[in-house]
Amino acid sequence: MELQISIILGFMIIGAIYALHAKDLLSAVIAMGIVGYGLVICFLLLKAPDLAIVQIVVETITLVIMVAVVLDSTREEEKVPFDRTSLVNTLVAFVVFAGLFYFFLHAIEDLNPLGKHTLGMAESYVIGALEHTGSVNLVTGVLFDFRAYDTLGEAVILYTAALGALTLLRMKGKKTD
Repeated sequence: MELQISIILGFMIIGAIYALHAKDLLSAVIAMGIVGYGLVICFLLLKAPDLAIVQIVVETITLVIMVAVVLDSTREEEKVPFDRTSLVNTLVAFVVFAGLFYFFLHAIEDLNPLGKHTLGMAESYVIGALEHTGSVNLVTGVLFDFRAYDTLGEAVILYTAALGALTLLRMKGKKTD
């Protein structure tokens, strides 16, 4: 599984880099879609289907909106000559990336090896869940009793994303005087 995730992350990085350097804005939007859908696959491989569902809905809606905006506007980026400001911006971006990568490496040192399970907070969910929730299904009991606000928040995010996309797409058809 680690190899699969590494390959997918590689494709996501390539997609993000291509999106930065694409001359056509529609190609850049589609390349950013590769990053979002790659994240969906990573969530599925890591056995997090609830996050994958939220990510695929939000990514699809965002992609539809961005494609609609690009098709309504000019598709080509304005050509700007390379100057000192661009060089400074590139160097600053590289330093920021190197710093984030450094902190990422130190952050993952404390993680458990992939596949090693630790109960931690989940222990209170598993032990005595039937008595606390009254639900025979442990997943349902956890989602709707212990983590009800989290589940409500995910539902609100999905609803808001869908409503926002429908609102923006319907505005195109209306004429303003």
